[in-house]
Amino acid sequence: MSTPNNAEIASEFLAMAASGRVREAYARHVAAGFTHHNAYFPGDRESLLVAMEESSSSEPNKAFTIKQVLASGDRVAVLSHLQRAQAEQEYAVVHILRFEDSKIVEMWDVGQEIPKDSPNALGMF
Repeated sequence: MSTPNNAEIASEFLAMAASGRVREAYARHVAAGFTHHNAYFPGDRESLLVAMEESSSSEPNKAFTIKQVLASGDRVAVLSHLQRAQAEQEYAVVHILRFEDSKIVEMWDVGQEIPKDSPNALGMF
């Protein structure tokens, strides 16, 4: 069996977290000294883990689909489509993850709501 590369690890981590398997995703893929740059939570590992668990618990029916994954050196960027069932909102989300020794050590995330009446027929993906 081959060792997963950083792009595969990033994809699995995000998919697991989105599906409610947050603690398992962190245990498998996130370094102990992990930091993040989400403006809504303190930058430590535990704060984001708890926030992801709460999000999963409060919105178990959301859909998360990875559309593109780009990898270069110790960085991976993942473009995803997030559909919030309860709020009937959709987002294009980009996660950028930095790796050390096949573990996620740092993460950035940005999102943009997808307008229902966008004039761009190509869409966001």
